[in-house]
Amino acid sequence: MKALKPELYLLPEGGVGLARLKGGRCACGHVFFPMQTYGCEVCGRTGDALEPTLLEGRGSLVASARVLLHAAKDRRTPFVVASIRLVDGPVVRTLLAEDRTERLPVGTPMQTCVVEVGRTESDEAIVDLRFTPAS
Repeated sequence: MKALKPELYLLPEGGVGLARLKGGRCACGHVFFPMQTYGCEVCGRTGDALEPTLLEGRGSLVASARVLLHAAKDRRTPFVVASIRLVDGPVVRTLLAEDRTERLPVGTPMQTCVVEVGRTESDEAIVDLRFTPAS
């Protein structure tokens, strides 16, 4: 299994558990995603004040929208885009693991999952991070 965007998330070891997001934490306590070194959005600190941290793959639904037509003609529709507030604080915009015609209520507990999005030339699965309602 190969991650499509390994700089953004860590796959669960052995495929067991939740994927974790690669975020950061400032010395002032602010938590952000993705990890960056440009400076804290709250206090402006840079350098050693910003440290990488793994964020839990759990949160709650803030908003969602079902996309029926995409500008890129090769993009397969429909799919659902969602904003998830992670338990660690940051809000991330992501895709849901499956298309849904019924809307999930705001506040629905969500968790990470990985879905196959392609295959390598050697037939290894390429997976990407998505969110799904928590079980």
